[in-house]
Amino acid sequence: MFENFTFRAETFKEDDVYVSLAPELGVSSFGETAARAKESLQEAVGLFLEECQQMGTLEDVLEESGYRPVGNSWRPPKAVVEELTMGV
Repeated sequence: MFENFTFRAETFKEDDVYVSLAPELGVSSFGETAARAKESLQEAVGLFLEECQQMGTLEDVLEESGYRPVGNSWRPPKAVVEELTMGV
């Protein structure tokens, strides 16, 4: 059901493990390679969405995450500005 669901993924290397994160959804996973971390994240996001759907909270969760309904699918949020900032 969620084969065409689009989400942003960020992958980081932490020591000997790669961690992938879907920041808007608050879902993360890991793997021994960046590709495996991304695959694991895709699986984790799919399971997360399925669970939300079973609980009847999918629309609320997606809207709270910045997604907007477009036809029969959901459009992910777009950053207005994306930058690295130093300070504080």
